Amino acid sequence: MTDLLQIGILPVVLTLCTYQLGLLLQKKVKSPVCNPILVAVVLILLFMAASGLDNGTYQSSMTSLSWLMTPATICLAIPMYEQLGILKKNLPAIGAGIAAGAVSCMFFVLAFSALVGFDRELTISLLPKSVTSAIGVPLSELSGGIAAITTPVIILTGILASVLSVPLCRLFRLTDPIAQGVALGTSGHVIGTSRANEISPLTGAVSSLSLVVAGLLTSVLFPFIITIL
Repeated sequence: MTDLLQIGILPVVLTLCTYQLGLLLQKKVKSPVCNPILVAVVLILLFMAASGLDNGTYQSSMTSLSWLMTPATICLAIPMYEQLGILKKNLPAIGAGIAAGAVSCMFFVLAFSALVGFDRELTISLLPKSVTSAIGVPLSELSGGIAAITTPVIILTGILASVLSVPLCRLFRLTDPIAQGVALGTSGHVIGTSRANEISPLTGAVSSLSLVVAGLLTSVLFPFIITIL
């Protein structure tokens, strides 16, 4: 195992295998709790605890795989192109939903932070929780936040959005695919969008558009919001 760690293969193989196991488990159990990303995270943490593999070694070995996140995110434009006609027709409603979602996500963090007494640094670290890490982490770092907090919070937010999306849609009788896509893309970024693609192509396309616009809107509003902290 030491030799595999030295050349950085073990963490990559571990990540890919645990994610694949999560996919198989999700297909068999058919439960939102068996989210592949959630399953992979839990199994990797258990392995690290049992083997003594430290986080620094794991992260450094995953650099090449992490680099692929950006081009993989760009691929989300494909379902948007396929549903372009419907997106154009419903653009005003989609835009209003994204704006309301992006603002409410940040307002919730501000309200919760004020309620429990979080300091400015921690509040800034939590503010970009609902945008993709490619946008949220730089926003946090450049504004005085802590990237080590922002990253897991963004991942956890996406996982929760993916796991709770179907039960919440049933609870609130949210059956329209466009509304579902806006909710998942705005609140759950890339992870939520992956779940949206499983619901329907249209839901996935709307979610892809929502995560991009919500990220841009958050980037624009972020500097103004942190001035009040």
